[in-house]
Amino acid sequence: MPINYQEIYTQIKQVGLGAKERRKRKEEAQNLAQQLLETFSSELDALRTKVEAAKAADANIRCAVPLDEALASHYPVPDSVSATLIAADGSQSIADRHSPVQFCVINVGGIVMKPNSGETPAVEVESELFFGDAIEENGLTTEGGVALRRDLAERSVIEKMSKGLKGSIVSFTDGTLEIFRAKDIDNANMYRTTIDKYISVLSRLQGRGIISAGYIDKPSSSLVVKLLELTQITIPEEMEKLRNAPPLKYVTDRWLFGYNNKLFQLLPPGHRSAVFKIQSNAEKTYKGVLELHFFYLNVGTEGHPWPVRVEIPRWVVDDKKQLDLLHAVLVEQCRVMGSKPYPYLLHRAHETAVVKNEEKYQIEQMLQQELRRNSEDVDEGSNKQSAKDLQGRTRR
Repeated sequence: MPINYQEIYTQIKQVGLGAKERRKRKEEAQNLAQQLLETFSSELDALRTKVEAAKAADANIRCAVPLDEALASHYPVPDSVSATLIAADGSQSIADRHSPVQFCVINVGGIVMKPNSGETPAVEVESELFFGDAIEENGLTTEGGVALRRDLAERSVIEKMSKGLKGSIVSFTDGTLEIFRAKDIDNANMYRTTIDKYISVLSRLQGRGIISAGYIDKPSSSLVVKLLELTQITIPEEMEKLRNAPPLKYVTDRWLFGYNNKLFQLLPPGHRSAVFKIQSNAEKTYKGVLELHFFYLNVGTEGHPWPVRVEIPRWVVDDKKQLDLLHAVLVEQCRVMGSKPYPYLLHRAHETAVVKNEEKYQIEQMLQQELRRNSEDVDEGSNKQSAKDLQGRTRR
């Protein structure tokens, strides 16, 4: 049976009835956010003190920490400088219990490009197959486990492709620089081992002076907003209020830094925000020059702002030339894509890495053939999957 559109329509009408009240609450929160930004933009010492107090009350608090730039400051795109760019992106096919054979594939595409050099970009694809016991042994039974392994593989490909390159090198991946332990990851040893390897890769990139960044398109976090909220509570007495009834519940960093913001415009096109440190429990892992920081960057155009978040380690923050180079490169890369700004090289890396359904099917067929050739039993696909695969079936 098709979806019951009559029931859905009735529920959609209910959503519409609440629009006026939601808009009112959102506008009130946005006005408060504007006031707090204006009031505390230059109160950096007071804000850092607030964060330290909040951290003492809740070690897991996640928010922005100001450095030495005012919250409302913004910086134009620097002049372009010659550099080599490396982008990597990954894709995966997760083991499916309904399939005849259980396997997982992690595919990573990396691209090296020297803009305006006339040289053809270098492309590399690394494909890793996990079969049978190797799936569980490597913690790849869940989406989170596979994503963790993929993130490590992306940064490792960047390190591999950067060897032998000279001059300034800018590398970036899609998503956060920090890799997370998803709730579905239950293998603590696997997680720790993967994190240790990831930190080692980042450290080696730092040792060679290679700029590393994570590019977050359409960010949903509220790190700076959470910082502003700390000014509205008494710590530690009202920390529970911050969790259950945040004063700026309907405000996001994305709005604050320009998207659909009709109150004010912090970032003109091409401008970056102040750089902030990320306060989180990850600071136990990302230490010293690997400390996680970020800034917002408006890669949109006049009248069509598009703020993105860029995560960087402290070694990039501490080197103004590296920070400016990354800023310029990302703006240039996004302009290549026209009205839908996104780093061109990341787009190319994604196209290279994506695992298509027909490729997954081909791998499945190859595995079955090899197993049978070696006299190993091969299971059948589930009847449920067979029914789903039927073409042109009818229901009575």
